[in-house]
This record gives sequence, structure tokens and C-alpha cells, in this order.
Amino acid sequence: MVTSVMILCAVLASLAAGVLLAYGICQALFAIFRVHSRSVAATRVSAAPARTIAG
Repeated sequence: MVTSVMILCAVLASLAAGVLLAYGICQALFAIFRVHSRSVAATRVSAAPARTIAG
């Protein structure tokens, strides 16, 4: 009985560690993508011709 409880606790701890690791990886990749998308947007804004409204 004690062995079963220990195995169950080890499985749950391993599952929790895997979920936290995956969450951390996703957060890091989204942060990298956010920086990349901001730099691309800044490049597009600086390369776009200025628009004026004639009136």
C-alpha cells in the first residue's frame, strides 16, 4: 500500500513538473515572438511612405 502511494505521488510530481516546464517554454517563446513582432512592426512603420491628407 505504501509503495502504491509513493508511486502515485511520484507520477503526480512528474506530471506537475512537466506541465510547469511546458508552461515556461511557451511563455519564453511567446516573449521572443513578441519582441520579434515589435521589431518587424517598427521596421514597417519606418519604411512606409508618409501619408498626407490633401484637403
